[in-house]
Amino acid sequence: MSRAEVIELAAGSADRPLWLDRAEALHRDFRPHIPGAYRDYMDAVLENGGEMAVAAVGDRVVGIAVFRLLISTFGRRLYVDDLVVDETERSSGYGRLLLDWCEAEGRRRGAHRLDLESGTWRARAHRFYFREGMTIFGFSFNKPLNEGF
Repeated sequence: MSRAEVIELAAGSADRPLWLDRAEALHRDFRPHIPGAYRDYMDAVLENGGEMAVAAVGDRVVGIAVFRLLISTFGRRLYVDDLVVDETERSSGYGRLLLDWCEAEGRRRGAHRLDLESGTWRARAHRFYFREGMTIFGFSFNKPLNEGF
């Protein structure tokens, strides 16, 4: 693994637009249905409780974590919307770097657990999560309400 750093894209940060631009191709590979202008959409996500951190080697984004602190009847938890590493960089330690960062950030914020969902077809990701000490907590159900994304 080349030396990587985790950079949090804080609200109001002057370099957030730059890192969003650098993250777009990787994020769209994972979430191709993100509509329209990526930066505009992600700004809306980030302005509505989402946060984002990137794993970067120099100025190249090799991984992304989109997350949020949730306080609900489950308690206080750090929920990870997206955890993705560049396909060519998988098994290089960047996923662990981002997951460890999310765990530390959750603890720092007083979260009692770290939650994420992973599509049933993502067996390779599931093996990674199990190796990292995560367990299957329950089923996630959904039902479309409106057309579109």
